[in-house]
Amino acid sequence: MDGLTISNLNTILKTGETATQVRNDKVNAQALDNPAQGAKSFAQTLKDAVNNVNQLQVKSDVEMQRLATGQTKNIPEVMIASEKADIAFKLLMQVRNKIIDAYQEVMKMQV
Repeated sequence: MDGLTISNLNTILKTGETATQVRNDKVNAQALDNPAQGAKSFAQTLKDAVNNVNQLQVKSDVEMQRLATGQTKNIPEVMIASEKADIAFKLLMQVRNKIIDAYQEVMKMQV
């Protein structure tokens, strides 16, 4: 099992599929494509994740503003957008914490 990664979470949030379905789709796509093409660096993957979290938070803010001004009465849609942004942000913070822990471990190593 690959676990829950940022790219998996983004796909799950966008498509509403389960983690197993996302993993199967990725395996099928990799079998068809050349693995060397489209490979992203770690920095680019992290930037994409931050941008996706930002987009979710902006969407949540817009939905809340629409609810507050009376442009929409769909409270569940606003709450779903808010929770998606919250979950994505919490996941990003956990990834950041793991990166910092890994960096600190590397810095402790004797060369």
